[in-house]
Order: sequence, then C-alpha cells, then structure tokens
Amino acid sequence: MKYIKQVLGGELRQYTMVLALAALIIIFNITSGGRMLTSSNFQNLLSGNAYVLVLAIGMLMVIVIGQIDLSVGSVAGFSGMVMALVARDLHFPWWLAVIVALAIGVAAGAWQGFWVAKLGIPGFITTLGGMMIFRGGVIWISKSISVPAPSELKWFGAGYLPEWGPAFTGMNNSTLLLGAIAIVCFAVSQLRKHARSTGVNGTKEPLWAVVVRIILVGTIIGYFTWLFGSGRPGTSFPVPGLILVILIIIYHTITERTQFGRHIYAVGGNKSAAALSGVNVQRTYFLTMLNMSFLAALAGIMFVGRSTAAGPSDGNGWELDAIASVFIGGAAVSGGIGTVFATMVGGMVMAVLNSGLMLMGVGADRTQVIKGLVLLAAVAFDVYNKVNGRNSIIGRLFPDKETKSKQGKPAGSDS
Repeated sequence: MKYIKQVLGGELRQYTMVLALAALIIIFNITSGGRMLTSSNFQNLLSGNAYVLVLAIGMLMVIVIGQIDLSVGSVAGFSGMVMALVARDLHFPWWLAVIVALAIGVAAGAWQGFWVAKLGIPGFITTLGGMMIFRGGVIWISKSISVPAPSELKWFGAGYLPEWGPAFTGMNNSTLLLGAIAIVCFAVSQLRKHARSTGVNGTKEPLWAVVVRIILVGTIIGYFTWLFGSGRPGTSFPVPGLILVILIIIYHTITERTQFGRHIYAVGGNKSAAALSGVNVQRTYFLTMLNMSFLAALAGIMFVGRSTAAGPSDGNGWELDAIASVFIGGAAVSGGIGTVFATMVGGMVMAVLNSGLMLMGVGADRTQVIKGLVLLAAVAFDVYNKVNGRNSIIGRLFPDKETKSKQGKPAGSDS
C-alpha cells in the first residue's frame, strides 16, 4: 500500500471519483457483454455529451462564486435557433451565423450579469427569469417548428479528426498524434513538478514513483487513443471532444493561473474578505455570468451541428445535467471550491451512467431515478466528510486546491 500511495502521489482516497468512474466503466462493460468499451460507443458517448461538459465548465465557475445559473439550457437553445434562422432566412454564411449565435450568448450573459453584479439580485432569481425569457423566445421565433442548420456545422457537432499519413499504424493518425501529444505533455508536467517540489516531510518524491505514474497514465491514454482511433473507417476522435479538450486546457489555465481565476475563488470563499483585499466583486460576478452564457451559446452550436437542426425544445434540462456534473465533481454548494478537471470527472460519471444504463436496456424513467440517487449520494458524502473534518471529494482529488481555499477563509466559516 505504501508504494501504491507513492505512485499515486498521496493517499488512495484522493482518487475516489476517478476510481468510481473506472469501476462504472468496467461494471457496465461486463454487464453489457463488452459493448461499453467499444470505439463506436465511446465516440458517441463523447460527442453526445460534449455540449453538457462545455456547460459544466462555465457552471463550475458560477457555482464557485456562490451563484447558480438556471438559464443555460434556454440560452443554448435560443442561440442555436437564432443561428439556424439567420442562416436560412437571411442567407448568412455559416461562419457569420455562428458569430451571431455567440454574440447572442454574450449579450444574454451581459444582461444577466448586470442584474447579478450591479443590482445584487441573486443568480437563482435572475437566471430563473432568464430561463423563462429565453425558453419562451425559442418557441416564439421558431413558431414551434424545427429549423435546418447549415450542413457545414455538422463537422463541429458530429465530425471526426481527418485521416492522413501512412496506413501501417492501423489507426487514425490524427488520433494517434493527439494521444502522443497528451502522453508527452503529461510526462513533462510530472517531471517538472518533481523537479520543483518536495514531499510531505520535506523530502523529494522518489523519481521511480513519478516514472511509474507516467507509465501508468500513459498506458491509459494509449489505450483510449487506440479505442478512439481504431474504429470503423472514417471515424476517429470526435471533433466535439477536441473542442472540449481545448476548452479544458484554457479554463484550467484561467482558473488556476490567472488573476481572474484567483478572484473567482476568493469571492466564492469569502466575498467580504475578497472585497477588503481589493477584489472587484461586481466585475467578477459580471464576467463569470457573461462567460457562462457564452459557453451556453457554444454548447447550443455544437448540439445543433450534431442534430443538423435547431428545435424549439433544444436545451430543456441541460442546466440540470451541468449542475449535477459540477456537484458530483465535488464543488461546494456554498462556493469557493471546485476544479475544471474534477468537474469533467463528474460529467463523465453522468455520461457513463447514461450510456451504460441504455446499453442494459434501462428505461429513461429509471435512469433519471438512478442519476438523482447518484447526485444525492455524492453531495451527501461530501457534506458528511466536511462535518467530520475530512477532505471533501474535491479535496480527495486535488488536496492542494481545498487547502488553499480553506486557508483564505476566516476561522469557523463554512466551506
């Protein structure tokens, strides 16, 4: 057990949700007769849930500042419908229609950010009103009829990375290159971390543990590279998945390494203390709400591209899946705690549940019941650990983040 802890960089319990995700995949693969771990299933799983995971990235930031956004599904549906209408009726080129949809998202975010930041109206109330406005707007402008989307958008919502190069690799070379880059980046980051850090007792982490970790994670990345790249001809790693990976990198950098990211966690941890330390709380609220609606518009574009049409019911319930992903990933209900990577783990738990239960023939009614129970169990486990002075799920995944957040709070305050 000692050596396992060294390889994982700490205690095994830090990886609770990651291990739960792995267990779900294995269990569903066994019970479905091997249909879970197939190229086509994982390609569909990723491309079919990428828009929800995009929403979850923005929702994480909103929840970290102690707010909530109930309008994201409606904003996504409204933006997608506007995009389809201007392309069909005004004959806009597809790229200009996309810009219009993104502008709609930014405008919606600025509108809601104004009410939250400037007038002090809670995000729950503001975005509840926004949900009604934009949901009604979708039905109004569409006249309850689906509108076809430009065919070029299908690549963004359901496309695959192109094939190129020699055929002797036996898989899609774009996917192979992407996997190789991921392995190299992980290895470099681990070696750099090892070079500049020390262990808990002031001693440097053993190099062999870092090497074994690199080999272990590299093997997992290599397996999924093969899984995505060895499917039927014409398929590979999905383009929506690539868009999601790029966004994860961008928003991980924003939340972890920029002043704006530090302000988000400061405001969520203790708004009054953040204001006294010079953080512009109103600006942080405004930009976070604006960013959420921008990502909602992007999610709407991706969904419309996948479905090839914008419908009046697009976006219904999306906000619930995004919120569930954030909380299953360990974000605190009261704000101040949460990471992009952990949120993606939470989102993948929901996606794997959906896919696995569908493969087992479980109906939509029972699927919703199971997902609700999983969400309650995750949050209850988180609250139980906090009450008993233990790390939350996010603390088990990323202990440094929770430690830093707690250090910025006054004694006796609730996380």
